[in-house]
Amino acid sequence: MSAHADPRAELARWQRSLLPAGLMDGGERRRSPGDWVVDLLATVLAVGLGAALLGATWEDHSQTMRVVDFALGALSIAALWVRRSHPTAVGVGTTVAAAVSATAGGAGLIALFGVAHRSSWAAVVVVSVLAAITAAVYPAIYPGEDSYALSLVLGLLFTVVVIGWGLFARARRELVRSLQDRAVRLEAEQRLHVEQAREAERRRIAGEMHDVLAHRVSLLSLHAGALEFRPDAPPEEIAEAAGVIRTSANAVMQELREVIGVLREDELGADRPQPTLAEIPALIEESRAAGMRVQSRIDVDAEVAAATGRTAYRIVQEGLTNARKHAPSAAVTVTVATHGQGGLEVEVVSRRAVGAPAPGAPPPGSGTGLIGLAERVALAGGELHHGPRAGGDHVLHATLP
Repeated sequence: MSAHADPRAELARWQRSLLPAGLMDGGERRRSPGDWVVDLLATVLAVGLGAALLGATWEDHSQTMRVVDFALGALSIAALWVRRSHPTAVGVGTTVAAAVSATAGGAGLIALFGVAHRSSWAAVVVVSVLAAITAAVYPAIYPGEDSYALSLVLGLLFTVVVIGWGLFARARRELVRSLQDRAVRLEAEQRLHVEQAREAERRRIAGEMHDVLAHRVSLLSLHAGALEFRPDAPPEEIAEAAGVIRTSANAVMQELREVIGVLREDELGADRPQPTLAEIPALIEESRAAGMRVQSRIDVDAEVAAATGRTAYRIVQEGLTNARKHAPSAAVTVTVATHGQGGLEVEVVSRRAVGAPAPGAPPPGSGTGLIGLAERVALAGGELHHGPRAGGDHVLHATLP
């Protein structure tokens, strides 16, 4: 089934042709092929019942009443073709006509079924009372060969059976409609869940791309900026910077392939190795090699879970990346240590140089990494705080369980 299709639209053409129009396309008024067949059969049945009743009471009719009987019967049978749109009016008219017209008797029973099937409960009660009165009046006008009591009982029995059948069909129709509505609602909920899953996957991809690539790209930007502002640098320095740019570009491409690999399910279902707490020193050395002044203190005297270590690595990576982007000349202090409750504290401080101006507005698009980092820390059960201190230093501090 299509993710956006109504279940009723998935039926084959021949199956749709057998359904009533009220169960297709939101209850359209136009008759379906199945409705046409039912209406034709109803007309034939009404004519047959009317002819049988007229034949049983033919001798009780005067010449004038025979003409009246035929006229009322013809009108009642013709009215059956509009009983779907006007069930109450047709039910009342045919029931009253059936009190004096044998030919209208069959049409009255069919119209009574339509009232029980389609009309309001008040209309069902009113027409049922009229049908009971008709069952009492008709044998009094046309006695026939049976006794009045037997004719009355048979008339009331037919009335009860037809009304009960119509109410049963009504309950079945409402049940089918409720099941259809439920199927449509479940289909809409499924589409919503799919969209939510897609959105969550997009956010996960964006977070993974930012965590992995922002650090490398900032290194590239730093060295490219050095070449731009120092075009007269010695060839050795230019060659060294170009070598670092080439190495960083290769690392970016490799990590990009790894990110794409981890976001796709391969045949073995294995994920690429994730960074751990033990890789933080290498991350700091990489920043130092790029020219940053980084001091570090890593004092972890307890075993740290892999997920916690990975989160700590991402915090240090984000802190170094932001320092390199927003305060490239600042001294940075990285601290990773366990605290008394058995948790882990991670802090990255960008120290403002004496006499340096206060940082201006952040560049466009900044802050998205911190938002993703806050979500990552929250999922790990920790707390993240970031912002400037009174002296102008910028602090990124996290506590992890």
